[in-house]
Amino acid sequence: MIEIDGSQKSGSGTILRLSVALAAITQQSMHIINIRQNRPQPGLKHQHLEAVLTAAKLCNAKVEGAKLGSKELWFTPQQIKGGSIEATIETAGSIPMLLLATLPICLFAENPVRLHVAKGGTDTTHAPTINYLRNVFLPTLKRIGIEAEIAVEKYGYYPKGMGKATMTVKPNHKLIPIHLENFGKLKNIKGVSVCTFLADRQVAQRQAKTAKEYLSQNGYVTDIEVVNDESNPIQKGSSIVLWAETDTGIILGADAIGELHKMAEAVGKEAAQKIIAELSSKPTVDVFLADMLIPYIALARGKSTLLVRTISDHIESNIWLMEKMLNVKFTVQKFNNLYRIEKS
Repeated sequence: MIEIDGSQKSGSGTILRLSVALAAITQQSMHIINIRQNRPQPGLKHQHLEAVLTAAKLCNAKVEGAKLGSKELWFTPQQIKGGSIEATIETAGSIPMLLLATLPICLFAENPVRLHVAKGGTDTTHAPTINYLRNVFLPTLKRIGIEAEIAVEKYGYYPKGMGKATMTVKPNHKLIPIHLENFGKLKNIKGVSVCTFLADRQVAQRQAKTAKEYLSQNGYVTDIEVVNDESNPIQKGSSIVLWAETDTGIILGADAIGELHKMAEAVGKEAAQKIIAELSSKPTVDVFLADMLIPYIALARGKSTLLVRTISDHIESNIWLMEKMLNVKFTVQKFNNLYRIEKS
């Protein structure tokens, strides 16, 4: 049985999610303690609990300790079958984080997977937006040999959530290593600005307008799609995601979330500042994409390399967990003004 201490490194829910995913993939029983120990409210919250239970559905696992507030969990997986799976978060907990927790498992299923997630948040703080996953994460995963799609049925925001999304995944047990070492030349910057039941205040337009103006002032031309959504009458909200594409196939992303008392202009400017911070260093992955890719390059056979502008707590945590559970080796070295992450 694999023993994991959830208080190590970031001490966040990511350690729990990835531990469960790797246990399912490697068909090893796993025991984790001190779940989310370094967070203000340690233990399992609704979104973490649902991620564990959804993972268990995918591989018919036996789970002990799966209850709200639990800081200890036993997970004993069986074969990953796939098929159609339903998940319900019941809060504004992040749908993207649940999808990130289960996607690696889906790749090793016997059959294609259709995962439908209801009553959660598509765009929430401390998590990637659903449109970041669709426009930055999934296109990059294609280079690793991963075919997956995400469809949004309802956008969901804090505090009520009520969002809906469906992820479909084609299994692939042999992932391709990637070598992202050349930023190349910037081709374009695109974006999607969304608001739900806030069209009367032109929130999506204002987010997009400010982002475009700020980027223009810094020498960048941007094409941002404006979406005035009406899918969720229960919870209003907004988000914006920007992504830069280069001639070497690199995609760098940044997003921002609308919040109560936060002006739409501030949301647009925040996303623009984030993408400029990435572009100024010319990495091959943005900071958030880097930690999301770590599990996939760990699972791929052969050497992979990434260039990132800084090493976050989540990158460190994910590397630590991959080395512990998959017996792989990563090296991180300073490379001019960047960090070179290599999995050997």
